[in-house]
Amino acid sequence: MTADTRSSSAACDQILARLLALHPKVIDLSLDRVHRLLDRLGNPQDRLPPVVHVAGTNGKGSVIALLRALLEAQGLRVHVHISPHLVRFNERIQLAGREITDTDLEDLLAECEAVNGGQPITFFEITTAAALLAFSRTPADIVILETGLGGRLDATNVVRRPLLNAITPVSLDHQQFLGETVAAIAGEKAGIMRPGVPCVIGAQVAQAQAVLDDKARALGAPTLSRGRDWEMTETAAGGLHLDIGGRLSDHPAPALAGRHQLANAAQALVCLDVLTAPHGLPGLQWNEALIAQGLAAARWPARLQRLTQGPLVDALPQGWELWLDGGHNVSAGGTIAGHAEDAWSDRPLHLICGMLNSKDPAAFLTPLAAVAASLVGVAIPGEVNSLSADEMAEAGKARGLPAEPAVDVASALSKLKAGQASPARILICGSLYLAGVVLSDNG
Repeated sequence: MTADTRSSSAACDQILARLLALHPKVIDLSLDRVHRLLDRLGNPQDRLPPVVHVAGTNGKGSVIALLRALLEAQGLRVHVHISPHLVRFNERIQLAGREITDTDLEDLLAECEAVNGGQPITFFEITTAAALLAFSRTPADIVILETGLGGRLDATNVVRRPLLNAITPVSLDHQQFLGETVAAIAGEKAGIMRPGVPCVIGAQVAQAQAVLDDKARALGAPTLSRGRDWEMTETAAGGLHLDIGGRLSDHPAPALAGRHQLANAAQALVCLDVLTAPHGLPGLQWNEALIAQGLAAARWPARLQRLTQGPLVDALPQGWELWLDGGHNVSAGGTIAGHAEDAWSDRPLHLICGMLNSKDPAAFLTPLAAVAASLVGVAIPGEVNSLSADEMAEAGKARGLPAEPAVDVASALSKLKAGQASPARILICGSLYLAGVVLSDNG
């Protein structure tokens, strides 16, 4: 890293710290503040390449990663906005396939800070405005926007007419902001729908599907819902068989680990199919070889990611495996448990778990208790809203797991090594914030 790069990185950190202080709340769902800032910036959201807007509770990051890889396999330049980041804020703004540089990010944030003029605005709102400004100034063929929270009042929900919307499976999460029922949360996710704009919908429970259907009918938004307009099944070879309105195709499994990624890949492929239609992206095609290439190229860190190098891995005995996942709700716990039953029965599974105090550890750990041998609780470093290591250990015990606390992940690994003679598999889980710390510390 050069001196100039270090200087820009430090300057970005300083600006980001100031932006965090512009509003007393981390989350305050509203579109008024972001519209005010965007208007002062010249409304960059109206000057973007064609937009795909993605909402949902589970799998939206994976669907985005897969769709991006499918589009890039055809040579398209893709802007991507995601949140949260794992290690560096730059991860949130991908410009035509590359993470924004520290120098460009510094200039962008400084401009938005100056134009905002100290007015109250949340961190997510002003940084989303910065991303949209960057996307409006850098040539690309398409933009993929991930909602931060919900959809209806999310700061990304400012594009008047996307080319395509997608809603992944909806389940309970962030109830304090989105509502206490799946139906209420689905109503918030449905807020990204637009009249005449197609929406690709993943598998939903009945309550969520009913809400999404009602919203789509009211708006006149055409939908393609799993189980009605498209379906996916697993092939004997472990790939996916896709049926889109009677058009059948077979595809290899994506590079992302876990059987649940077949459904995410299928939803990304249905999005690709819509984008290849006459009203989609010019020149985009349904090409089997390029689809296979894209599925093989997809990457999405901290989602059933095996760590294969770094100091945490080096500290493990030969034959041990270390995995990382940032899932934190009941659906994520069930998904991880399902993968453990499918692929991890060859050795004991031990959990190192840390969670935010706004989450429900009992719901997350209930399915995992059936497949795990033990749990070590940790607090998330640097996170004031983390459950304590003792609280996490107690949550594990309440679910019937042998559990104890540790001061950090390295100490948790030491405890597990001391208590297990034969090769074991360790999963660090419970929070994307914890996953980010692990990725940073492990190099």
